[in-house]
Amino acid sequence: FAERMRFGGYLAFIGLWSLLVYAPIAHWEWGGGFLGTGGVHAIDFAGGAVVHANAGAAALAAAIYLGKRRGHGTEVLGHPHNVPFVVLGAGILWFGWFGFNAGSAFTSGALASSALVNTQLGAAAATLTWLVAERVRNGRVTTVGAATGAVAGLATITPASGYVAPMSALAIGAAAGILCFVAVGVKDRLGYDDSLDVVGVHMVGGILGVILTGAFASLAINPAGAAASLTQVGRQVVLAGVTVGYSFVVTLVILKVVDVVMGLRLSGEHEDAGMDASLHGEVAYRTD
Repeated sequence: FAERMRFGGYLAFIGLWSLLVYAPIAHWEWGGGFLGTGGVHAIDFAGGAVVHANAGAAALAAAIYLGKRRGHGTEVLGHPHNVPFVVLGAGILWFGWFGFNAGSAFTSGALASSALVNTQLGAAAATLTWLVAERVRNGRVTTVGAATGAVAGLATITPASGYVAPMSALAIGAAAGILCFVAVGVKDRLGYDDSLDVVGVHMVGGILGVILTGAFASLAINPAGAAASLTQVGRQVVLAGVTVGYSFVVTLVILKVVDVVMGLRLSGEHEDAGMDASLHGEVAYRTD
């Protein structure tokens, strides 16, 4: 919903969302709740469902509720204003991902090392397959595409990073690059305006990673995890489905409540002027 939501409405929304959507799902999976050890026994090492599929479903709800940006489809919107900044941001993300994937082992040891290596391999494989898909479809490869592919791989390997072997991480990352590329490519046909591709990268990648965790999990990597089986894949599907369904519905409710109380969508005049100038009285790059 970038470039469309009022700042005050955003603050209210994100506070309520953190409490009413993120916190319950985190507890259901990681706090002994019904999706994790308390019932379904689905596994999610560092947040493929709890973080990525969850946030992606919320992004889809917000994009649908708020509608498209003014000029979407008729004007050039969404092109990055600074490709080096995109690469810098992707690099910082990639580096930081080692911290929260490997850090989810809660100790410095073999499991953390495995998660770190798998994070690297998943991201690298997705970068490569994204570029291959881009070359086949568009006849060229792009720097922004490489950065997006890397983030898709990082999101997808997250739930599996502490449960699978390195070769499995490569397979998961390779699948992520292709599937997330396709998902991003069809958003205009589906009619929603996701300006940062959170749905195609994080929701689709998160769901894919959660399901493939059940297909590749190895007790040799993590004895506290699960063994790959059709039963475990089914458990993972339940985790992904409950996460996406709950997040989407409750996010819509939060958006409606905040909209009624405070208002969410910028006026056309403010949107045309840009949020920096109209809401905050400053601009990132001056030309005078």
